[in-house]
Amino acid sequence: MKLMFIGADHEVTGSCHYVEACGKRFIVDYGMEQGLNVYENVDLPVNAGNLDFILLTHAHIDHSGLIPLLYAKGFRGKIYATRATTDLCEIMLQDSAHIQEFEAEWKNRKARRSGKPEVVPIYTMDDAVNVMQYFVPCPYGRQIEVADGITIKFTDIGHLLGSSSIEVWLREADVEKKLVFSGDIGNFNQPLIKDPSYTREADYVIMESTYGDRYHGKHQDYVTELTDVIQRTFDRGGNVVIPSFAVGRTQELLYYIRQIKAEDRIKNHGDFKVVVDSPLAVEATKIFNMNIDETYDEEAMELVKQGINPITFSNLHLSITTEESKEINFETEPMVIISASGMCEAGRIRHHLKHNLWRSENTIIFVGYQAYGTLGRSLIEGAKEVKLFGEAIKVAADIVQLEGLSGHADKNGLLKWVNSFEKKPEEVFVVHGEDAVCEAFTSCLKDEYKFKARAPYSGDVFDLIAGEWTEWGSRERIQKKPKQSSAYIRLLTASERLKSVIEHNEGGTNKDLGKFADQIIALCDKWER
Repeated sequence: MKLMFIGADHEVTGSCHYVEACGKRFIVDYGMEQGLNVYENVDLPVNAGNLDFILLTHAHIDHSGLIPLLYAKGFRGKIYATRATTDLCEIMLQDSAHIQEFEAEWKNRKARRSGKPEVVPIYTMDDAVNVMQYFVPCPYGRQIEVADGITIKFTDIGHLLGSSSIEVWLREADVEKKLVFSGDIGNFNQPLIKDPSYTREADYVIMESTYGDRYHGKHQDYVTELTDVIQRTFDRGGNVVIPSFAVGRTQELLYYIRQIKAEDRIKNHGDFKVVVDSPLAVEATKIFNMNIDETYDEEAMELVKQGINPITFSNLHLSITTEESKEINFETEPMVIISASGMCEAGRIRHHLKHNLWRSENTIIFVGYQAYGTLGRSLIEGAKEVKLFGEAIKVAADIVQLEGLSGHADKNGLLKWVNSFEKKPEEVFVVHGEDAVCEAFTSCLKDEYKFKARAPYSGDVFDLIAGEWTEWGSRERIQKKPKQSSAYIRLLTASERLKSVIEHNEGGTNKDLGKFADQIIALCDKWER
Protein backbone atom coordinates (compact mmCIF):
# COMPACT_ATOMS: atom_id res chain seq x y z
CA MET A 1 0.00 0.00 0.00
CA LYS A 2 1.39 3.38 -0.93
CA LEU A 3 0.17 6.95 -1.00
CA MET A 4 1.74 9.46 -3.38
CA PHE A 5 1.18 13.20 -3.23
CA ILE A 6 0.67 14.76 -6.66
CA GLY A 7 -1.05 18.16 -6.41
CA ALA A 8 -2.10 20.92 -3.99
CA ASP A 9 0.98 20.25 -1.87
CA HIS A 10 2.25 23.54 -0.41
CA GLU A 11 -0.25 25.07 -2.84
CA VAL A 12 -4.00 25.68 -2.71
CA THR A 13 -5.19 24.40 -6.08
CA GLY A 14 -4.71 21.35 -8.31
CA SER A 15 -5.63 18.72 -5.73
CA CYS A 16 -4.61 15.13 -6.48
CA HIS A 17 -3.51 12.09 -4.44
CA TYR A 18 -2.49 8.70 -5.88
CA VAL A 19 -2.97 5.36 -4.09
CA GLU A 20 -1.76 1.86 -4.90
CA ALA A 21 -3.37 -0.91 -2.86
CA CYS A 22 -5.07 -4.29 -3.24
CA GLY A 23 -3.73 -4.59 -6.79
CA LYS A 24 -5.51 -1.36 -7.82
CA ARG A 25 -4.32 2.11 -8.76
CA PHE A 26 -6.58 5.07 -8.15
CA ILE A 27 -6.56 8.79 -7.45
CA VAL A 28 -8.54 11.07 -5.18
CA ASP A 29 -9.41 14.24 -7.12
CA TYR A 30 -7.64 15.56 -10.22
CA GLY A 31 -7.92 19.32 -10.14
CA MET A 32 -6.79 22.20 -12.28
CA GLU A 33 -4.18 24.61 -10.93
CA GLN A 34 -5.35 28.21 -10.70
CA GLY A 35 -3.26 31.31 -10.14
CA LEU A 36 0.51 31.29 -9.73
CA ASN A 37 2.13 27.85 -9.71
CA VAL A 38 4.79 27.74 -6.98
CA TYR A 39 5.95 24.10 -7.12
CA GLU A 40 6.05 21.76 -10.10
CA ASN A 41 3.61 18.88 -9.74
CA VAL A 42 4.96 15.46 -10.59
CA ASP A 43 3.15 13.46 -13.24
CA LEU A 44 0.92 10.57 -12.32
CA PRO A 45 3.16 7.50 -11.97
CA VAL A 46 0.98 5.50 -14.40
CA ASN A 47 -0.69 6.23 -17.71
CA ALA A 48 -4.24 7.50 -17.47
CA GLY A 49 -5.54 4.33 -19.11
CA ASN A 50 -4.05 2.23 -16.30
CA LEU A 51 -5.91 3.99 -13.50
CA ASP A 52 -8.67 1.75 -12.18
CA PHE A 53 -10.96 4.45 -10.78
CA ILE A 54 -11.21 7.97 -9.34
CA LEU A 55 -12.71 9.19 -6.06
CA LEU A 56 -13.93 12.79 -6.23
CA THR A 57 -14.50 14.90 -3.10
CA HIS A 58 -16.45 17.70 -4.81
CA ALA A 59 -17.07 19.53 -8.06
CA HIS A 60 -14.90 22.65 -7.76
CA ILE A 61 -12.55 22.89 -10.72
CA ASP A 62 -9.41 22.84 -8.56
CA HIS A 63 -10.50 19.30 -7.57
CA SER A 64 -12.26 18.02 -10.70
CA GLY A 65 -11.06 20.17 -13.60
CA LEU A 66 -8.50 17.81 -15.17
CA ILE A 67 -10.67 14.70 -15.20
CA PRO A 68 -11.60 15.27 -18.89
CA LEU A 69 -7.86 15.42 -19.64
CA LEU A 70 -7.53 11.92 -18.18
CA TYR A 71 -10.32 10.81 -20.51
CA ALA A 72 -8.44 12.36 -23.44
CA LYS A 73 -5.40 10.33 -22.37
CA GLY A 74 -7.31 7.06 -22.29
CA PHE A 75 -8.89 6.76 -18.83
CA ARG A 76 -12.06 4.65 -18.92
CA GLY A 77 -12.55 3.68 -15.26
CA LYS A 78 -15.34 4.61 -12.87
CA ILE A 79 -15.52 7.96 -11.10
CA TYR A 80 -17.18 7.76 -7.69
CA ALA A 81 -18.80 10.96 -6.39
CA THR A 82 -21.97 12.05 -4.61
CA ARG A 83 -25.14 12.57 -6.63
CA ALA A 84 -24.99 16.37 -6.37
CA THR A 85 -21.28 16.40 -7.30
CA THR A 86 -22.09 14.31 -10.37
CA ASP A 87 -24.85 16.74 -11.36
CA LEU A 88 -22.56 19.73 -10.88
CA CYS A 89 -19.64 18.18 -12.76
CA GLU A 90 -21.84 17.70 -15.80
CA ILE A 91 -22.16 21.47 -16.14
CA MET A 92 -18.85 22.58 -14.61
CA LEU A 93 -16.57 20.41 -16.73
CA GLN A 94 -18.38 21.47 -19.89
CA ASP A 95 -18.08 25.10 -18.79
CA SER A 96 -14.35 24.60 -18.25
CA ALA A 97 -13.99 23.08 -21.72
CA HIS A 98 -15.99 25.95 -23.23
CA ILE A 99 -13.75 28.55 -21.56
CA GLN A 100 -10.62 26.82 -22.80
CA GLU A 101 -11.93 26.48 -26.35
CA PHE A 102 -13.18 30.08 -26.35
CA GLU A 103 -9.90 31.49 -25.05
CA ALA A 104 -7.90 29.35 -27.47
CA GLU A 105 -9.94 30.73 -30.37
CA TRP A 106 -9.50 34.29 -29.09
CA LYS A 107 -5.74 33.80 -28.85
CA ASN A 108 -5.65 32.18 -32.27
CA ARG A 109 -7.32 35.16 -33.91
CA LYS A 110 -4.46 37.29 -32.60
CA ALA A 111 -1.91 34.62 -33.50
CA ARG A 112 -3.11 34.45 -37.10
CA ARG A 113 -2.85 38.21 -37.47
CA SER A 114 0.71 38.26 -36.11
CA GLY A 115 1.90 35.07 -37.78
CA LYS A 116 2.48 33.28 -34.46
CA PRO A 117 1.77 29.57 -33.80
CA GLU A 118 -1.80 28.73 -32.85
CA VAL A 119 -2.79 27.17 -29.52
CA VAL A 120 -5.17 24.33 -28.67
CA PRO A 121 -7.14 23.72 -25.45
CA ILE A 122 -5.86 20.96 -23.17
CA TYR A 123 -9.17 19.15 -23.63
CA THR A 124 -12.31 19.63 -25.67
CA MET A 125 -16.03 19.80 -25.10
CA ASP A 126 -16.29 16.22 -26.39
CA ASP A 127 -13.91 15.08 -23.64
CA ALA A 128 -15.95 16.88 -20.98
CA VAL A 129 -19.22 15.40 -22.27
CA ASN A 130 -17.97 11.86 -22.83
CA VAL A 131 -16.26 11.44 -19.45
CA MET A 132 -19.61 11.87 -17.65
CA GLN A 133 -20.72 8.35 -18.62
CA TYR A 134 -18.13 7.00 -16.16
CA PHE A 135 -19.48 8.84 -13.10
CA VAL A 136 -21.11 6.67 -10.42
CA PRO A 137 -23.44 8.76 -8.20
CA CYS A 138 -23.19 7.69 -4.55
CA PRO A 139 -25.30 8.51 -1.47
CA TYR A 140 -23.87 9.97 1.72
CA GLY A 141 -23.22 7.61 4.63
CA ARG A 142 -23.23 4.24 2.84
CA GLN A 143 -20.21 1.94 2.62
CA ILE A 144 -19.55 0.96 -0.99
CA GLU A 145 -17.15 -1.78 -2.08
CA VAL A 146 -15.41 -0.47 -5.20
CA ALA A 147 -12.92 -3.36 -5.58
CA ASP A 148 -11.79 -6.43 -3.68
CA GLY A 149 -10.33 -5.09 -0.44
CA ILE A 150 -11.33 -1.45 -1.07
CA THR A 151 -14.42 0.11 0.53
CA ILE A 152 -15.37 3.79 0.54
CA LYS A 153 -17.89 6.09 2.24
CA PHE A 154 -18.85 9.70 1.51
CA THR A 155 -19.56 12.07 4.41
CA ASP A 156 -21.12 15.54 4.00
CA ILE A 157 -18.34 18.04 4.70
CA GLY A 158 -20.46 21.19 4.28
CA HIS A 159 -18.25 23.04 1.78
CA LEU A 160 -20.37 22.94 -1.37
CA LEU A 161 -23.50 21.23 -2.58
CA GLY A 162 -22.51 17.55 -2.73
CA SER A 163 -19.08 18.06 -1.15
CA SER A 164 -17.65 15.24 0.92
CA SER A 165 -14.83 13.84 2.90
CA ILE A 166 -14.07 10.30 1.80
CA GLU A 167 -13.30 7.36 4.08
CA VAL A 168 -11.28 4.62 2.37
CA TRP A 169 -10.74 1.17 3.90
CA LEU A 170 -7.86 -0.83 2.36
CA ARG A 171 -7.42 -4.54 3.12
CA GLU A 172 -4.45 -6.59 1.91
CA ALA A 173 -4.17 -10.12 3.36
CA ASP A 174 -4.33 -9.59 7.15
CA VAL A 175 -3.55 -5.86 7.06
CA GLU A 176 -6.23 -3.15 7.06
CA LYS A 177 -5.62 0.59 6.95
CA LYS A 178 -8.19 3.36 6.89
CA LEU A 179 -7.52 6.64 5.09
CA VAL A 180 -9.67 9.76 5.39
CA PHE A 181 -9.43 12.45 2.72
CA SER A 182 -10.96 15.58 4.17
CA GLY A 183 -11.75 17.27 0.88
CA ASP A 184 -12.43 20.96 1.51
CA ILE A 185 -13.83 21.31 5.02
CA GLY A 186 -16.85 23.58 5.13
CA ASN A 187 -17.49 26.70 7.17
CA PHE A 188 -20.18 26.80 9.85
CA ASN A 189 -23.48 28.61 9.43
CA GLN A 190 -23.35 28.89 5.64
CA PRO A 191 -26.73 29.54 4.07
CA LEU A 192 -28.52 26.71 2.23
CA ILE A 193 -26.21 23.76 2.93
CA LYS A 194 -25.62 21.76 6.10
CA ASP A 195 -22.68 22.20 8.48
CA PRO A 196 -19.80 19.72 8.13
CA SER A 197 -20.14 16.24 9.64
CA TYR A 198 -17.28 14.54 11.44
CA THR A 199 -15.42 11.26 11.15
CA ARG A 200 -14.32 9.44 14.30
CA GLU A 201 -11.68 6.91 13.22
CA ALA A 202 -8.72 6.84 10.82
CA ASP A 203 -5.22 5.47 10.54
CA TYR A 204 -4.09 8.22 8.17
CA VAL A 205 -5.69 11.60 7.49
CA ILE A 206 -5.09 13.76 4.42
CA MET A 207 -6.51 17.18 5.31
CA GLU A 208 -6.75 20.60 3.71
CA SER A 209 -5.34 23.75 5.36
CA THR A 210 -6.58 26.62 3.17
CA TYR A 211 -7.38 28.88 6.15
CA GLY A 212 -5.00 27.16 8.54
CA ASP A 213 -3.44 30.46 9.65
CA ARG A 214 -6.48 32.70 10.08
CA TYR A 215 -9.85 33.07 11.75
CA HIS A 216 -13.16 34.19 10.31
CA GLY A 217 -14.05 35.85 13.63
CA LYS A 218 -17.50 35.77 15.10
CA HIS A 219 -20.36 35.05 12.70
CA GLN A 220 -21.07 38.29 10.89
CA ASP A 221 -24.32 39.84 9.78
CA TYR A 222 -23.70 39.53 6.06
CA VAL A 223 -27.17 40.78 5.17
CA THR A 224 -26.43 44.08 6.93
CA GLU A 225 -22.92 44.35 5.46
CA LEU A 226 -24.15 43.65 1.94
CA THR A 227 -27.02 46.10 2.43
CA ASP A 228 -24.61 48.87 3.45
CA VAL A 229 -22.37 48.36 0.42
CA ILE A 230 -25.27 48.22 -2.04
CA GLN A 231 -26.95 51.29 -0.50
CA ARG A 232 -23.91 53.59 -0.61
CA THR A 233 -22.92 52.42 -4.10
CA PHE A 234 -26.40 52.96 -5.53
CA ASP A 235 -26.62 56.36 -3.80
CA ARG A 236 -23.64 57.55 -5.82
CA GLY A 237 -24.99 56.06 -9.03
CA GLY A 238 -22.68 53.06 -9.28
CA ASN A 239 -22.88 49.33 -9.88
CA VAL A 240 -22.02 46.62 -7.38
CA VAL A 241 -19.95 43.98 -9.18
CA ILE A 242 -19.38 40.67 -7.39
CA PRO A 243 -16.87 38.17 -8.80
CA SER A 244 -18.35 34.95 -7.52
CA PHE A 245 -17.85 31.25 -7.90
CA ALA A 246 -20.77 30.13 -10.03
CA VAL A 247 -21.44 27.13 -7.85
CA GLY A 248 -22.03 27.69 -4.16
CA ARG A 249 -21.15 31.31 -3.55
CA THR A 250 -23.55 32.68 -6.17
CA GLN A 251 -26.46 30.79 -4.62
CA GLU A 252 -25.49 32.06 -1.14
CA LEU A 253 -25.51 35.63 -2.44
CA LEU A 254 -28.95 35.12 -3.94
CA TYR A 255 -30.09 33.83 -0.55
CA TYR A 256 -28.88 37.02 1.17
CA ILE A 257 -30.23 39.38 -1.51
CA ARG A 258 -33.65 37.70 -1.36
CA GLN A 259 -33.73 38.56 2.34
CA ILE A 260 -32.58 42.14 1.68
CA LYS A 261 -35.40 42.59 -0.82
CA ALA A 262 -38.01 40.82 1.32
CA GLU A 263 -37.21 43.18 4.22
CA ASP A 264 -37.05 46.27 1.94
CA ARG A 265 -33.61 47.22 3.27
CA ILE A 266 -32.40 49.26 0.25
CA LYS A 267 -34.03 52.70 0.33
CA ASN A 268 -34.87 54.99 -2.61
CA HIS A 269 -33.89 52.52 -5.33
CA GLY A 270 -37.10 50.56 -5.67
CA ASP A 271 -36.98 46.93 -6.73
CA PHE A 272 -33.35 47.12 -7.85
CA LYS A 273 -32.06 44.90 -10.61
CA VAL A 274 -29.80 41.92 -9.95
CA VAL A 275 -28.10 40.14 -12.83
CA VAL A 276 -26.48 36.73 -12.64
CA ASP A 277 -24.23 36.76 -15.69
CA SER A 278 -23.04 33.19 -15.87
CA PRO A 279 -24.70 30.34 -17.75
CA LEU A 280 -22.93 27.99 -15.34
CA ALA A 281 -24.39 29.76 -12.29
CA VAL A 282 -27.85 29.58 -13.82
CA GLU A 283 -27.53 25.83 -14.37
CA ALA A 284 -25.99 25.35 -10.92
CA THR A 285 -28.94 27.13 -9.33
CA LYS A 286 -31.26 24.62 -11.00
CA ILE A 287 -29.17 21.79 -9.54
CA PHE A 288 -29.41 23.33 -6.06
CA ASN A 289 -33.19 23.24 -6.45
CA MET A 290 -32.99 19.58 -7.54
CA ASN A 291 -31.04 18.48 -4.43
CA ILE A 292 -33.07 20.13 -1.68
CA ASP A 293 -33.93 17.12 0.48
CA GLU A 294 -30.42 15.70 0.91
CA THR A 295 -28.41 18.91 1.18
CA TYR A 296 -30.44 21.95 2.39
CA ASP A 297 -30.10 22.98 6.04
CA GLU A 298 -32.98 23.58 8.46
CA GLU A 299 -33.34 27.32 7.76
CA ALA A 300 -33.54 26.81 3.99
CA MET A 301 -35.97 23.91 4.39
CA GLU A 302 -38.22 26.10 6.56
CA LEU A 303 -38.49 28.62 3.71
CA VAL A 304 -39.25 25.81 1.27
CA LYS A 305 -42.05 24.58 3.56
CA GLN A 306 -43.53 28.10 3.44
CA GLY A 307 -43.56 27.97 -0.35
CA ILE A 308 -40.58 30.34 -0.66
CA ASN A 309 -37.73 29.57 -3.01
CA PRO A 310 -34.71 30.73 -0.96
CA ILE A 311 -32.61 31.68 -3.99
CA THR A 312 -34.95 33.63 -6.25
CA PHE A 313 -36.81 36.97 -6.09
CA SER A 314 -38.31 39.74 -8.24
CA ASN A 315 -36.18 41.63 -10.78
CA LEU A 316 -33.60 38.85 -10.87
CA HIS A 317 -32.23 38.49 -14.40
CA LEU A 318 -30.34 35.46 -15.63
CA SER A 319 -27.96 36.31 -18.46
CA ILE A 320 -27.29 33.35 -20.73
CA THR A 321 -26.15 34.52 -24.16
CA THR A 322 -23.09 36.56 -25.03
CA GLU A 323 -25.35 39.31 -26.38
CA GLU A 324 -27.21 39.52 -23.07
CA SER A 325 -23.90 39.73 -21.23
CA LYS A 326 -22.65 42.58 -23.43
CA GLU A 327 -25.87 44.57 -22.97
CA ILE A 328 -25.36 44.71 -19.19
CA ASN A 329 -22.52 47.20 -19.52
CA PHE A 330 -24.63 49.61 -21.59
CA GLU A 331 -27.37 50.00 -18.96
CA THR A 332 -27.42 53.23 -16.93
CA GLU A 333 -29.44 52.29 -13.84
CA PRO A 334 -27.39 51.04 -10.85
CA MET A 335 -27.54 47.26 -10.43
CA VAL A 336 -25.87 44.29 -8.80
CA ILE A 337 -23.85 42.17 -11.24
CA ILE A 338 -22.83 38.68 -10.08
CA SER A 339 -20.48 36.96 -12.50
CA ALA A 340 -17.91 34.18 -12.61
CA SER A 341 -15.13 33.31 -12.12
CA GLY A 342 -14.64 33.96 -8.43
CA MET A 343 -10.90 34.67 -8.66
CA CYS A 344 -11.29 36.72 -11.87
CA GLU A 345 -9.04 34.38 -13.82
CA ALA A 346 -11.48 33.62 -16.64
CA GLY A 347 -15.02 34.08 -17.82
CA ARG A 348 -17.39 37.03 -18.14
CA ILE A 349 -16.32 38.75 -14.92
CA ARG A 350 -13.19 40.02 -16.66
CA HIS A 351 -15.35 41.97 -19.12
CA HIS A 352 -17.37 43.49 -16.28
CA LEU A 353 -14.19 44.48 -14.47
CA LYS A 354 -12.92 46.13 -17.64
CA HIS A 355 -16.09 48.26 -17.79
CA ASN A 356 -16.43 48.97 -14.06
CA LEU A 357 -13.01 49.06 -12.36
CA TRP A 358 -12.06 52.49 -13.68
CA ARG A 359 -15.24 54.22 -12.42
CA SER A 360 -15.01 55.58 -8.87
CA GLU A 361 -18.77 55.32 -8.24
CA ASN A 362 -18.66 51.51 -8.52
CA THR A 363 -17.85 48.87 -5.92
CA ILE A 364 -16.24 45.47 -6.48
CA ILE A 365 -17.06 43.01 -3.68
CA PHE A 366 -14.94 39.91 -3.13
CA VAL A 367 -16.74 37.16 -1.25
CA GLY A 368 -14.37 34.20 -1.41
CA TYR A 369 -10.78 33.02 -1.20
CA GLN A 370 -8.39 34.58 -3.72
CA ALA A 371 -5.43 32.34 -4.50
CA TYR A 372 -1.91 33.71 -4.73
CA GLY A 373 -1.14 35.01 -8.20
CA THR A 374 -4.76 35.59 -9.30
CA LEU A 375 -6.23 38.87 -10.51
CA GLY A 376 -8.62 38.82 -7.55
CA ARG A 377 -5.71 38.58 -5.11
CA SER A 378 -3.99 41.54 -6.82
CA LEU A 379 -7.11 43.68 -6.45
CA ILE A 380 -7.69 42.98 -2.76
CA GLU A 381 -3.99 43.64 -2.11
CA GLY A 382 -4.37 47.16 -3.53
CA ALA A 383 -3.31 47.04 -7.18
CA LYS A 384 -3.68 50.49 -8.76
CA GLU A 385 -3.74 49.18 -12.32
CA VAL A 386 -4.44 45.80 -13.90
CA LYS A 387 -4.29 44.44 -17.43
CA LEU A 388 -7.42 43.02 -19.03
CA PHE A 389 -7.55 41.80 -22.63
CA GLY A 390 -4.21 43.49 -23.28
CA GLU A 391 -5.42 46.86 -22.01
CA ALA A 392 -4.22 48.65 -18.86
CA ILE A 393 -7.20 49.47 -16.61
CA LYS A 394 -7.00 51.97 -13.75
CA VAL A 395 -8.47 50.74 -10.45
CA ALA A 396 -10.71 53.56 -9.20
CA ALA A 397 -13.72 51.58 -7.90
CA ASP A 398 -14.01 50.72 -4.22
CA ILE A 399 -12.60 47.26 -3.50
CA VAL A 400 -14.43 45.54 -0.65
CA GLN A 401 -13.84 42.11 0.84
CA LEU A 402 -16.56 40.57 3.00
CA GLU A 403 -14.43 38.86 5.63
CA GLY A 404 -15.53 35.47 6.82
CA LEU A 405 -17.88 34.83 3.92
CA SER A 406 -16.13 31.65 2.90
CA GLY A 407 -16.98 28.09 2.08
CA HIS A 408 -13.79 27.00 3.88
CA ALA A 409 -13.46 26.35 7.59
CA ASP A 410 -11.03 28.69 9.37
CA LYS A 411 -8.29 27.49 11.70
CA ASN A 412 -10.78 26.80 14.49
CA GLY A 413 -12.97 24.79 12.12
CA LEU A 414 -10.02 22.76 10.86
CA LEU A 415 -8.87 22.03 14.40
CA LYS A 416 -12.37 21.01 15.43
CA TRP A 417 -12.54 18.60 12.50
CA VAL A 418 -9.17 16.92 13.10
CA ASN A 419 -9.72 16.76 16.88
CA SER A 420 -12.99 14.92 16.32
CA PHE A 421 -11.07 11.66 15.80
CA GLU A 422 -11.55 9.63 18.98
CA LYS A 423 -8.03 8.23 18.71
CA LYS A 424 -5.21 10.22 17.14
CA PRO A 425 -4.40 8.95 13.63
CA GLU A 426 -0.98 7.42 12.99
CA GLU A 427 -0.17 10.50 10.89
CA VAL A 428 -1.87 13.61 9.52
CA PHE A 429 -0.77 14.85 6.08
CA VAL A 430 -1.43 18.56 5.65
CA VAL A 431 -2.18 19.66 2.06
CA HIS A 432 -4.16 22.24 0.09
CA GLY A 433 -2.70 25.38 1.64
CA GLU A 434 -0.22 28.05 0.66
CA ASP A 435 3.42 27.21 1.37
CA ALA A 436 3.76 29.02 4.71
CA VAL A 437 0.23 28.09 5.81
CA CYS A 438 0.87 24.35 5.38
CA GLU A 439 3.97 24.56 7.53
CA ALA A 440 2.35 26.76 10.19
CA PHE A 441 -0.70 24.52 10.52
CA THR A 442 1.47 21.40 10.63
CA SER A 443 3.53 22.93 13.43
CA CYS A 444 0.33 23.77 15.29
CA LEU A 445 -0.88 20.17 15.05
CA LYS A 446 2.45 18.82 16.29
CA ASP A 447 3.36 21.35 18.97
CA GLU A 448 -0.04 22.26 20.43
CA TYR A 449 -2.12 19.13 19.81
CA LYS A 450 0.56 16.41 19.77
CA PHE A 451 -0.35 14.93 16.39
CA LYS A 452 2.26 13.28 14.23
CA ALA A 453 1.97 15.49 11.16
CA ARG A 454 3.79 16.52 7.99
CA ALA A 455 3.15 18.84 5.05
CA PRO A 456 4.31 16.73 2.05
CA TYR A 457 5.52 18.00 -1.31
CA SER A 458 4.52 16.78 -4.74
CA GLY A 459 6.33 13.52 -5.43
CA ASP A 460 6.60 12.40 -1.80
CA VAL A 461 5.58 8.74 -1.33
CA PHE A 462 4.45 7.11 1.93
CA ASP A 463 4.29 3.37 2.66
CA LEU A 464 0.96 2.90 4.46
CA ILE A 465 1.86 -0.49 5.95
CA ALA A 466 5.39 0.26 7.11
CA GLY A 467 4.39 3.76 8.16
CA GLU A 468 7.43 5.39 6.57
CA TRP A 469 8.42 7.66 3.70
CA THR A 470 10.01 5.89 0.75
CA GLU A 471 10.50 8.67 -1.82
CA TRP A 472 10.91 12.44 -1.75
CA GLY A 473 9.74 14.93 -4.32
CA SER A 474 11.46 18.19 -5.19
CA ARG A 475 11.46 21.11 -2.75
CA GLU A 476 12.60 23.53 -5.43
CA ARG A 477 10.36 26.41 -6.38
CA ILE A 478 9.52 26.74 -10.05
CA GLN A 479 11.94 28.69 -12.18
CA LYS A 480 10.43 30.27 -15.24
CA LYS A 481 10.99 28.05 -18.27
CA PRO A 482 10.25 28.53 -21.96
CA LYS A 483 6.63 27.53 -22.54
CA GLN A 484 5.89 24.53 -24.70
CA SER A 485 3.34 25.23 -27.40
CA SER A 486 -0.15 23.96 -26.65
CA ALA A 487 -0.08 21.92 -29.85
CA TYR A 488 3.04 20.13 -28.63
CA ILE A 489 1.39 19.50 -25.26
CA ARG A 490 -1.58 18.00 -27.12
CA LEU A 491 0.81 15.76 -29.03
CA LEU A 492 2.34 14.54 -25.75
CA THR A 493 -1.17 13.84 -24.46
CA ALA A 494 -1.89 11.77 -27.57
CA SER A 495 1.33 9.80 -27.04
CA GLU A 496 0.24 8.87 -23.52
CA ARG A 497 -3.06 7.62 -24.84
CA LEU A 498 -1.29 5.58 -27.51
CA LYS A 499 0.91 3.95 -24.88
CA SER A 500 -2.18 3.12 -22.82
CA VAL A 501 -3.88 1.54 -25.86
CA ILE A 502 -0.78 -0.53 -26.58
CA GLU A 503 -0.70 -1.88 -23.02
CA HIS A 504 -4.39 -2.77 -23.17
CA ASN A 505 -3.74 -4.85 -26.30
CA GLU A 506 -1.31 -7.15 -24.50
CA GLY A 507 -2.42 -10.74 -25.13
CA GLY A 508 -3.94 -10.03 -28.52
CA THR A 509 -3.36 -12.25 -31.53
CA ASN A 510 -0.03 -12.00 -33.33
CA LYS A 511 -1.84 -10.95 -36.48
CA ASP A 512 -3.65 -8.05 -34.81
CA LEU A 513 -0.59 -6.92 -32.86
CA GLY A 514 1.56 -7.06 -35.97
CA LYS A 515 -0.95 -4.96 -37.90
CA PHE A 516 -1.09 -2.43 -35.04
CA ALA A 517 2.71 -2.24 -34.90
CA ASP A 518 2.94 -1.69 -38.67
CA GLN A 519 0.48 1.21 -38.43
CA ILE A 520 2.50 2.85 -35.64
CA ILE A 521 5.78 2.36 -37.54
CA ALA A 522 4.25 3.86 -40.68
CA LEU A 523 3.07 6.86 -38.67
CA CYS A 524 6.54 7.29 -37.18
CA ASP A 525 8.15 7.06 -40.63
CA LYS A 526 5.79 9.77 -41.88
CA TRP A 527 6.59 12.22 -39.07
CA GLU A 528 10.23 11.41 -38.26
CA ARG A 529 12.30 14.57 -38.74
